[in-house]
Amino acid sequence: MRSPAYKAWRAGVESVKGCLRPVRLIGKWEVRHAATGALVASRRGRVWAACGTRRAAVCPTCADRYAADAWHLIHAGLSGGKGVPDTVSRSPRLFVTLTAPSFGPVHSRPGRRPCSCGRWHPDGYPLLGSPVDPDSYDYTGAVLWQAHSGALWHRFTIALRRSIAGAGGLTVRESGEHVRISYAKVAEYQARGLVHFHAIVRADGPSGPGSSPPVWLTPDVLADAVRSAAASVQLGTVRPDGTPLILRWGAQVDVKDITVTDIAGDGDQAVTDTQLAAYIAKYATKGTGATDTGDRRIRSQLDIDQLRVSDHHRAMIQTAWDLGGLDQYAELKLRHWAHMLGFRGHFLTKSRIYSTTFKHLRAERQAHQLQAALTDAGLSDNTDVIVINNWRILGIGYDTPEQLELAAAIGDRIRATRQKRKEVQ
Repeated sequence: MRSPAYKAWRAGVESVKGCLRPVRLIGKWEVRHAATGALVASRRGRVWAACGTRRAAVCPTCADRYAADAWHLIHAGLSGGKGVPDTVSRSPRLFVTLTAPSFGPVHSRPGRRPCSCGRWHPDGYPLLGSPVDPDSYDYTGAVLWQAHSGALWHRFTIALRRSIAGAGGLTVRESGEHVRISYAKVAEYQARGLVHFHAIVRADGPSGPGSSPPVWLTPDVLADAVRSAAASVQLGTVRPDGTPLILRWGAQVDVKDITVTDIAGDGDQAVTDTQLAAYIAKYATKGTGATDTGDRRIRSQLDIDQLRVSDHHRAMIQTAWDLGGLDQYAELKLRHWAHMLGFRGHFLTKSRIYSTTFKHLRAERQAHQLQAALTDAGLSDNTDVIVINNWRILGIGYDTPEQLELAAAIGDRIRATRQKRKEVQ
């Protein structure tokens, strides 16, 4: 550990903040003056780049960065910033949760009643979320619902605009001259392996965040429109034997006014926009819950046989794999998404006008890093430069389990230090 090789290796780990799957590169980075071609700054040799995954089960460090970006994206649409006017904080805003329907009784902790199996289950009970009767559980329906959940959300947004137009006595076309609806949503896996969607739904004026919605569109009117839209949405598909299957949202539709409600359910006190953004952003880094191995793509039946997952999650994966082999479901690409239990959507999505984008946030970081390089070179902010990258991959991850374990320890220390600084601030 005193050798120069170890010091160089540790410097690489620290440069990516303890990333568990770093991309090791060799090549060069140059910044040249656009007019003269003169070299302004350069870097050659070996560098490490973080893997950039959003999943905490794969790399906690990179998941923290993704969650931080998600927080900025969500928070900007609630309180303004990042190009969004702060007037959005006065617009009607709801926290909406849409769930999956039931495909059979599952082991649960329903509160003051015992589970449907007749027993009381403690926290951490291994069968929570799994079917009471696996033989009668509708795995085919569950996987097909999961695969179409993104399309159901799209239909929900269309139905919501229709419901709002009806509430104002307008046609859908006319409503565009009075109100615009925007949203940001994140998908979270329930214990039963099906996603539900947490969403911020905001009503703006006709020109977007910079304008006010009509006075008749109160939070209560918006909430009624959300419930009506969720109840009306349906999508038709077929089972493998040709039997029709109608897909809908679950009966549990939770709608809360952000300004007056305790979103986390810890009491009746209001929750701040900052807390709500953090509450939603944390779900963006969660996986399926099947275990770490269930978050990696399935390549063959042998992969499924060797997974260290519960019987219920294995059945979901197996069903997605089997359905993916049928021609009638070819467009769903279920084998490609079997490791995600059939869910094919993005974990965090938003409407175009809700707030900033991940691309913009990352571009800001790149611009900041470039500006630091220009400042070190003694150049002004408005200097026109050309950035040249020429890299090739040497490898991904670490060479030995010992290196991975040590990198994980370094990453934990860095994350703990960062958390302490936040608590002090």
